[in-house]
Amino acid sequence: MSGSRAEAEQKGDSRQRLQVNEYKENQNIADISLRPVQTTVLGVTAKVCLVPFSLSNYNTGQLKRPKSLLDKNSNSEVTCKKSKKAEIKRSCRRILTPKMEATSSKEESTLQKSSLDVHAESNKWQYKSPSDTVVLSPDTESSQEGDSDEDTTPGLSAARLREMIKKRQPPESKRKKPKKKENGTGCRRSMRLLRVDPSGVPLPAAPTQTVLEVDENPLIPPGPLEMTPENQDDDNALFKGFLQTWAEMSKTRSKNTEKELSSIKSYKVNLNGMVISEDTVCKVTRGSVSSMAIHPSEMRTLVAVGAKSGQVGLWDLTHQPKEDGVYLFQPHSQPVGCLYFSPANAAHLLSLSYDGTLRCGDFSRAVFEEVYRDETRSFSSFDFLTEDASTLIVGHWDGSMSLVDRRTPGTSCEKLIKTSLSKIRTVHVHPVQRQYFITAGLRDIHVYDARCLNLSGNQPLISLTEHTKSIASAYFSPLTGNRVVTTCADCKLRIFDSSCISSKIPLLTTIRHNTITGRWLTRFQAVWDPKQEDCIIVGSMAQPRRVEVFHETGKWVHSFLGGECLASVCSINAVHPTRYILAGGNSSGRVHVFMN
Repeated sequence: MSGSRAEAEQKGDSRQRLQVNEYKENQNIADISLRPVQTTVLGVTAKVCLVPFSLSNYNTGQLKRPKSLLDKNSNSEVTCKKSKKAEIKRSCRRILTPKMEATSSKEESTLQKSSLDVHAESNKWQYKSPSDTVVLSPDTESSQEGDSDEDTTPGLSAARLREMIKKRQPPESKRKKPKKKENGTGCRRSMRLLRVDPSGVPLPAAPTQTVLEVDENPLIPPGPLEMTPENQDDDNALFKGFLQTWAEMSKTRSKNTEKELSSIKSYKVNLNGMVISEDTVCKVTRGSVSSMAIHPSEMRTLVAVGAKSGQVGLWDLTHQPKEDGVYLFQPHSQPVGCLYFSPANAAHLLSLSYDGTLRCGDFSRAVFEEVYRDETRSFSSFDFLTEDASTLIVGHWDGSMSLVDRRTPGTSCEKLIKTSLSKIRTVHVHPVQRQYFITAGLRDIHVYDARCLNLSGNQPLISLTEHTKSIASAYFSPLTGNRVVTTCADCKLRIFDSSCISSKIPLLTTIRHNTITGRWLTRFQAVWDPKQEDCIIVGSMAQPRRVEVFHETGKWVHSFLGGECLASVCSINAVHPTRYILAGGNSSGRVHVFMN
């Protein structure tokens, strides 16, 4: 008995010893080869396949050695064989335990692939001999403890594993491109764009047109132009009567004699009596107003308007309806920067344009004469050097000037004079001492003596350098010339004392006034009132819209408000020399007239 028992124990120990390949943890799992190890126990050959796993995710107590099949039923070999066959079937179904899910994502994918390969290989094995094949997993806990036919072990079946793998596969993100319909109609398009007539017949190709370059501002031909209004018929009897009337009115004009200034109190009373109505508001030109002048007649009211489009408009306020009293002409091709009725003959209206032309509109002859022309230069402003209007001083945008003598016909009448200014905006002659004139440059104000001008460089007698930004205008007071008013983009109106023209003209007053009109509005230009030459008139950006009057001391005097009749900014203003009439023009060609 003792010998047989020792022999049985020796055989049992030999059954428990299973040869297993050594496994060392390696991060590169894909390089490990799985080779089955065969051993013979009780005449049955068992093939063991090892699957790699990571020891870092398991505790030492989790790994248990599988119990031997002989420990359960050592007394009965028949029961052992039956249990072995059942265990083989269950072992083939058990591939992974739930604890394998604790491994890293990289190791898990490798384990799943390896397990599938092992399971597929196990299905190919056939039981041709009494020997059975057993597949053991290294981390299975007591996988052979249960002998029942039902699989109660919490393992993953091969079908469940396949479902998990399918769920983790990302769906196809590529969209199938729709097939283009060869005969599809597509989006609806105009038959005109498709060049097909309503019956479906293709239209002939349109003939190619030659594009000609057209100058937006072609120069007006040299020589005199007929005074023919664009907005009236050529044989209009009203226009012929208009010319005849104003030719006669100009002959009877009384001269403006110097008189004493009235008090500010009486002046305010007269300003309060000036009103505006719908009858005194009219659109005269198509473009923005760039210059204005009022005829000095004591009997009738005539307003001349120069526009940025090169037009010159005349509005006789005595005509009713008012549209019948408006006559529009095109003597220039670029903005009309300056307009004056001649001091010697009020039937002559002189206009200067940026296009390099200076013309005189003669009411008696119904013609625009050409006074001076220089197509190589752009003119900015002019004034009369003599009372008979025979000699003119013309300012250029490039900073030079021209002396023009109207008594000498031809181009020889012109003398080009260079200055130190880079730009000249306005030119104005002293009303009493006509040898002096003032120019407004880019940042400086210069006073020159016409008797000392030469063809080379000319130095000014006086320079006013108090301005910090661009200057819009500079004008002497109209009767005595004892004051100079300047308009600057630094929102200041400055008044200088020019009663004694010497080496310096002192600054008297600085008036704060908003002069920022922007790029779409004509710049403000403060002008003197000839009836009260110690007061200036200037447009305003304030609401409601208005035209303001200031005294030379800087005190506010009056504001012209028009309610609904004045709803825009009047940048350019003109004042009648003897009557209380004010005309203001805006940037749409509309003229607003205040009168008593």
